[in-house]
Amino acid sequence: MENIAEEVLKGNRFALSKAITAIENEYDNATEIMQKLYPHTGHAYVLGVTGPPGAGKSTLTDKLAKEYRKRGKTVGIIAIDPTSPFSGGAILGDRIRMNELTLDPGVFIRSMGTRGSLGGLSHKTADAVKAMDAFGVDVIFVETVGVGQSEVDIVKAADTTMVVLIPGMGDDIQAIKAGILEIGDIFTINKADHDGADKLATELNMMLDLDGETKDWRPPILKAIANQNIGIKEVVDTFHKHHDHIEGNGQLTVRRTERAKNEMLDLLDARIGAYVRHNIVDNGKLDEYVQDIKARKTDPYTVVNSVLQDMLK
Repeated sequence: MENIAEEVLKGNRFALSKAITAIENEYDNATEIMQKLYPHTGHAYVLGVTGPPGAGKSTLTDKLAKEYRKRGKTVGIIAIDPTSPFSGGAILGDRIRMNELTLDPGVFIRSMGTRGSLGGLSHKTADAVKAMDAFGVDVIFVETVGVGQSEVDIVKAADTTMVVLIPGMGDDIQAIKAGILEIGDIFTINKADHDGADKLATELNMMLDLDGETKDWRPPILKAIANQNIGIKEVVDTFHKHHDHIEGNGQLTVRRTERAKNEMLDLLDARIGAYVRHNIVDNGKLDEYVQDIKARKTDPYTVVNSVLQDMLK
């Protein structure tokens, strides 16, 4: 397949797979693919699904995708899985849980490993989202690994963020700790048939009241039992309401502008890091610098200034 980008724009699923593989593995053609796809992006609505492990995010995402399909929308799903620090391989369990969806031509599912990036999000997620967007899907779910503290990174990739919690796991404490209250546009208590669902809803409401900030959108707290398909329509309806709300008050444009800025800064960081690895680490210069610093012949500040000057030349 000579021109992957052109094939993606024609709706070729195999080409989309190849494009995301190129992005994920940083193949030489990845930048060229993204340059060609970028003008065709900005149409899909991106939904973040986050929350602690065991909250049933994959099952919920699976049911929500089916509801969107019933409503005539095409769906992309990016499921971020933890990468093993030992083998470098990812578990990719979401693929197993969403088996039925893989047979639907209107759904494209891709699991990605975190590969050591913080926040439970692969640093390539943004590009994978754009590739799916250019491919032509209407709605893209980004489901994170649910690691906790750094989960707030989801807001960088999503237009609307849903936090999934379940009763009986001390989620109220988890929510405060991870700063999840700040990032949730919608809260969904999954497994709402378990004891403690009402208590959790009350605690969340109290925390939202304590927030003190006057906001024009108060995050709704929904209840669902995903494996029984209960509460799914209400969640999708609420996604629509939030979309209309942030589109109406200009917040959607603000969020997308902020996202473009963050993506550019991430790209700059990655390129500078690659330059440093290639020109300083791989050729042994770093070791020389370290020896000189250790011997107090120079200092880290002088070295860094020198490296930056060389790079800017």
